[in-house]
Amino acid sequence: MPHTESTTVGTPPVENHHAHDRVHTQDAPEAQRTTTQRSRTTGRHGAPSAHAHPDGPGDWLRFAPVQPLFRARAAQRLAVLAYHGVTDPRSFGAQLDRLRRLATPVSLEAVQRAVAEQRPLPARSVLITFDDADRSVLTHALPELTARRIPAAAFVISELIGTDRPFWWHEADFLARHGGRARSLAGGHPAGLLPRLKALPDPDRRRSLHELRVSARRRPPCQEQLTPEDLRALRAGGVAIGNHTQGHPCLGRCDDATVRTEITGAHEALTRWLGEPPSAFAYPDGGHDPRAEAVLSELGYRLGFLSDHRLGPRLPEHPLQISRLQVDSTTSTRRFDTILSGLEPAYRRWRGRAVA
Repeated sequence: MPHTESTTVGTPPVENHHAHDRVHTQDAPEAQRTTTQRSRTTGRHGAPSAHAHPDGPGDWLRFAPVQPLFRARAAQRLAVLAYHGVTDPRSFGAQLDRLRRLATPVSLEAVQRAVAEQRPLPARSVLITFDDADRSVLTHALPELTARRIPAAAFVISELIGTDRPFWWHEADFLARHGGRARSLAGGHPAGLLPRLKALPDPDRRRSLHELRVSARRRPPCQEQLTPEDLRALRAGGVAIGNHTQGHPCLGRCDDATVRTEITGAHEALTRWLGEPPSAFAYPDGGHDPRAEAVLSELGYRLGFLSDHRLGPRLPEHPLQISRLQVDSTTSTRRFDTILSGLEPAYRRWRGRAVA
């Protein structure tokens, strides 16, 4: 992408990258503040965030001598951005403005059409996506997208639609910090709760959540979720709605029947609410599962998205395994540039191999 000067867009609170940050305070506003503070340095499931890593590359990568080479290469790749919540509309709007100057925003339908017709997308194509789709996608992201006529896609957890239930990872952490106990989680430090829950076979994860609920001293704050009417409003505003399973399990820890139920249950619910079947899917936790891909193929899905922090080809080679770049609405414009170019993801992969 062409080199243009930019400034960092403030440092407002980072949204919960995949919304799996800790909530461990006594009321909803305080819980939100604590989650925000922690999400500056941590991300999905309590892991270090790709955009606030204490040992990460920082904004300086934008001035690396190889950045122009990466920009040139990125012009011939597809960048799919994977957001979650949007906590700062102003910062998000600045990112969208930068996309309009440096890239070609495309819709989910355009990607599907490229695959169907076997014609590569335009140079510098960028697709914006949201996983989990909390209400900020409607309240914060949609107005900014609409003002700039930029399309997007949101992948929703169907069993939360129309409820005030928190995401299960928020709930589990809150319960554990208010006295909740589970036999399968005994002996570990609370900071490691979410990775340990993720590592359990799915029936054990659900059983452990139940034990946390019945043993905790307090119930977690409610979280207003999107409604079916909200989904239709998003779609009318240019945000396509996709499948993100019924309950967001770790598919790799599910048996075959659960994998099928999680996908088909959400598929049926979305079809009922929207009047048409969804055609795109985002894998929970971002990892590919071949059993899930088989079910998606049976149901006629055209696209499936990973969260592997990579660029992909302008004509996806494996439509049900499309790479995405992880980004927050509060990512600085300098780091945003290095993510779009592929330099920051490449640096992180190199650094991981070097450390290993």
